[in-house]
Amino acid sequence: MQGYPEPVQRLLEALEHLPGIGRRTAGRLAFHLLKAAPAEARELSDAIGTVIDTVGCCEICWHLTDVQPCRICSGSKRDGSCVLVVEQPRDLLGIERTGLHDGVYHVLMGRIDPLGGIGPSDLTIQPLLERIDQPDRNPGGVPVREVILGLSPTLEGDATALHLVQTLQDCDVIVTRFARGLPSGGSLEHATAAVLADALHGRSRVDED
Repeated sequence: MQGYPEPVQRLLEALEHLPGIGRRTAGRLAFHLLKAAPAEARELSDAIGTVIDTVGCCEICWHLTDVQPCRICSGSKRDGSCVLVVEQPRDLLGIERTGLHDGVYHVLMGRIDPLGGIGPSDLTIQPLLERIDQPDRNPGGVPVREVILGLSPTLEGDATALHLVQTLQDCDVIVTRFARGLPSGGSLEHATAAVLADALHGRSRVDED
C-alpha cells in the first residue's frame, strides 16, 4: 500500500514532536498547509526561521528577547532592586499585562519536578544568585533588595519556592511570595489579571509563616 510522499511524512513526524500534537492533529495541520496558498506556508516557515535566528534568552533575566539585554531589563523606569521570579516567559507576560509590577524579573525556565527529571541545577537559580551577589549583573547595577516568588501554586511550584527560600536565606534580601489568592493547584499562566493583581499586592514575607 502506497503511503504518503516522503516530504509529507517528514512534515507529519515534525509536527508530532510539538507538545500536545498527536497524529490526528498533525495530519490536520499538515493538510491545511498543503491546501493553503504557498505564500501562507512560506510565511509560517519564514516566521519560524526568524525566531530561531534572532530570539534567545536575555543575558540578565532569561526572558525571551531579540535584543540584549531585553527591553524590560534595559527600561529606564524599572526598579532593578525588586526582582520577581517566575517559572516561564509566559508567566512574565501575564504579570506584565496587569501593569502593576514596576520592577524587573528572573525567569527560571522551569520548576523543580523530580518525576520529570528536573532538579535545581536545571533551572537558572545560579544566575539569580549572581545578580544578588554582584549588583553589576543586575539591571542598572542596582543591588537587589527584594525577591518576589511569583510561582504557580502547584506541588512543583511550592517545592521550587521552598528550595529558593532555603537558598536565599543567607542573602541580604527580603523574600516575599504571592498571596494565596491564587487557587491552589492552579497554573499562573491561566490566572486572570485581577487574581494576579491581588496576589502581587497581597504578597507576604516567607519568614512570617
